[in-house]
Amino acid sequence: MSGRPPSPTEVPPHTTRPTLRGSFGMCASTHWLATATAQSVLERGGNAFDAAVAGAFVLHVAEPHLNGPGGDLVAVLATAADPSPYVLAGQGHAPRGATVEHFRAEGLDHVPGAGALAAAVPGAVDSWLWLLAESGTWELADVLAYAVHYAEHGVPVVPQLARVLATVEDLFRHHWPTSYALWMPEGRVPAPGATLVNTAYARTLRRLCGAGTAAPGGTRAARIDAARHAWRTGFVASAVEEFAALPHRHSSGGDHAGVITAADFTDFHPSLEPAVTARFRGTTVAKAGLWSQGPVLLQALTMLDHFDDARLDPSTAEGVHTLTEALKLAMADREAYYGHLDPARAETVLRRLLSPRYGKERASLIRPVASTAFRPGRIPDTGITPYIPPLVTRGQAPQADGVGEPTVQQTGETRGDTCHIDVVDRWGNIVSATPSGGWLQSSPAVPELGFALGTRLQMTWLDPAAPSRLAPGRRPRTTLTPTLLLRDGRPVAALGTPGGDQQDQWQLIYLVRTLALGMDPQEAIDAPAFHTTAVPSSFWPRTWTPGGLVVEERTGGAVVDELRARGHDVTVSGPWSQGRLSVVTRDPDSGVLGAAANPRGAQGYAAGR
Repeated sequence: MSGRPPSPTEVPPHTTRPTLRGSFGMCASTHWLATATAQSVLERGGNAFDAAVAGAFVLHVAEPHLNGPGGDLVAVLATAADPSPYVLAGQGHAPRGATVEHFRAEGLDHVPGAGALAAAVPGAVDSWLWLLAESGTWELADVLAYAVHYAEHGVPVVPQLARVLATVEDLFRHHWPTSYALWMPEGRVPAPGATLVNTAYARTLRRLCGAGTAAPGGTRAARIDAARHAWRTGFVASAVEEFAALPHRHSSGGDHAGVITAADFTDFHPSLEPAVTARFRGTTVAKAGLWSQGPVLLQALTMLDHFDDARLDPSTAEGVHTLTEALKLAMADREAYYGHLDPARAETVLRRLLSPRYGKERASLIRPVASTAFRPGRIPDTGITPYIPPLVTRGQAPQADGVGEPTVQQTGETRGDTCHIDVVDRWGNIVSATPSGGWLQSSPAVPELGFALGTRLQMTWLDPAAPSRLAPGRRPRTTLTPTLLLRDGRPVAALGTPGGDQQDQWQLIYLVRTLALGMDPQEAIDAPAFHTTAVPSSFWPRTWTPGGLVVEERTGGAVVDELRARGHDVTVSGPWSQGRLSVVTRDPDSGVLGAAANPRGAQGYAAGR
């Protein structure tokens, strides 16, 4: 939520725009077209879930370098009828043929960061359609009409999209000709401001709608289910299998064929799971489970609950240091214990990692000087041994074009990423979703479908001992991690950000600023951000920087100097380079709604009334 709202005569200091307030509906996302689409749906009588689905499909078109239909999603939500927080698990699993033995036989020691061999079963589209059928109210054709319009008439090429395309131009030209034809139709990288169309994807969406129109039964749910059937067992799955089987260049430098088949599509089923929660400063924070990195945020908060507010202020060197050291400890546990575990094992691990006693133990390890060690904790009396991944420093790793996230380079420059959207309606439905994967630089475009497959399997290890190991049918551990906040059991905010391994780091800073320090949401988003790179990256080639810390230039020279004196390996990035967080809020007593969005990159917007 937020701290005390400003009075009508106050202007919060250091903000780029106001936190929006109203009572009808609020939307915020990483691209203005998605925000406008979602708000349009609310204005026309749709609920938050209709709006989020419509906005998400527009994100496929507006930010194709950041997400796509071949990717995945995680959402956390609550309905007006049931305020309990639930997680929509739209993360696809490893195909049947994705075995450690197959990858080793291909001469690989890691899952590649680009190429169809790294593709999990696409979960985003089927999950969005499932949510629409279960909790929405609109017809499929009406929801998809916005994305079809933009795919056929074009979207403006934002500067970041042009920069991404420039980095992969040679890869596309020489190795991925279908991507070259789709994204550089005039034989060159489109300039910022140019209009880019994707008629192939528009046809795909129209075919899904057509399958629904032809469905027997005559109900809205039947029409949506028919479209899901066309996706999972019809023309989409068949086209993916046929195209992915063609060998093509991967980030490893070699040519490989994918292993995904049409049969793998039928194995995927979206699921709604109870959220995992922890409390901080009187607020319940709800996240996805150990198959995501969501518990990292919860672990960090249980540690920080042992410090007073002054120790946590991110505008000070002490605050940056304290938050960073807590994040290092939580993310070391992520590597050691997180993965798609069986339910009993996951419950055991979570109970220990989120216990007040363990939080206090871990908090006691935060000293005045930065740690450069990899320090997972221990879970005694369970027989669970912490996994220690290969610790490869940045300078030792290979480089390649097109390797998607890791969204932020060591310099702080954003070069890949993902998307985010939040919606709350006047009835009390609320959803925060982080769709990602399947970005245009992840693998060659399937020409008749107009999109590429994702590469989420790069987050798995080719080591049977790893909790996040590669295995057929297992979800890869994902970095996607939206958040829902509750007070007295009622939702009060939905938030999230793109950023790979940085997602929960940037959200932690926001929560400390709003829940502990009383900042206004927009003020908290605008304030200088930072993140640690002292953790093995979730993305190929899985490197880390011991003691690494990236801070925005606006943090200030005195703070940077003190952080370096404390032993942090500090990189100063651009003044507005870290984070793309957005949020919607709701006061359950008054019904007042709010929204705020990130100004960095001049793409994120909030809208509402």
